[in-house]
Amino acid sequence: MSAASPLPNPPPQAGEGANAKPKPIDHYLQHLAAERRLSPHTVAAYQRDLANLTRLTTGKPLDALGVTDIRGAIVKLRSQNLAATSVARQLSSWRGFYTFACRRLGYPRNPCLGLRPPKAAKALPDILSPDTCARMLDGAAPPAADDALMARDRAMFELFYSSGLRLSELAGLDLDDLNLQAGEAQVTGKGRKTRIVPVGKVALDAIAAWLAQRQPLMSRRDGIPGEARANTAALFIGQHGSRLTPRSVQLRLDRWARLSGIGQHVHPHMLRHAFATHVLQSSGDLRAVQEMLGHASISTTQVYTHLDWQHLAKVYDQAHPRARKKD
Repeated sequence: MSAASPLPNPPPQAGEGANAKPKPIDHYLQHLAAERRLSPHTVAAYQRDLANLTRLTTGKPLDALGVTDIRGAIVKLRSQNLAATSVARQLSSWRGFYTFACRRLGYPRNPCLGLRPPKAAKALPDILSPDTCARMLDGAAPPAADDALMARDRAMFELFYSSGLRLSELAGLDLDDLNLQAGEAQVTGKGRKTRIVPVGKVALDAIAAWLAQRQPLMSRRDGIPGEARANTAALFIGQHGSRLTPRSVQLRLDRWARLSGIGQHVHPHMLRHAFATHVLQSSGDLRAVQEMLGHASISTTQVYTHLDWQHLAKVYDQAHPRARKKD
């Protein structure tokens, strides 16, 4: 099921007519899939959270729940030793449903209004230093003239670091999304929103080297007719000419990091974090970083200011004569 396709209506229950309207939760899930164009995985997460609300409130009708019921459901979640972030996510799902139900389904009130999720310590993302990024990207065995897979991997990882892409955004890129002359790419992010991101010279050179290898790779692989392989729109393809899966990208990056000898596990989001942190350290322009990352809220981007402060504090501790005692 595509991100934009609505969820199918549930079959009529006993006593219901064939033209019965979907139940409130199904109505909301259709709205998320068809109107907000959220991914099937995200819609499924909302579905689980709302089913959990029904379970926690012992099946009480959703339009009859009050603030006390929602607060009691939160207490039950906390008693299960769930992380504060998990509780906050479920409360957010419930609040979103009631906001929709009040606007579209005639619900009298939103019982989630005014309730605050439990506070959770913000975990700062793992990042790579500029030197580590350079050693990793340059340190793996250089692609031989006939090694298309190495050329492809270098192009992918240079693009990750050059443009701060999400894993799904990189895997979803098509050939037509690139403009090598302008040095930019159009990516489709969360909620099917598109944005234009810059692509640096090193990444452009790596992509050009990969494109020179791409067609011969498709032509010499078995299992898929040559015409079908030639019509593959995906920028990054696997050995059989089909679009490379996100999981394959993760495994190839881990392999690349091991070949480079940096002695550290690397996942794709670490390159996105590195991009954001290094650009912010150099420019100080938080709004620009927000636009390039595709964050809907500036508060999401502000985590990188904390990372930048950690860097400055470390420099201070090492350099200032009245800073912390050194071992």
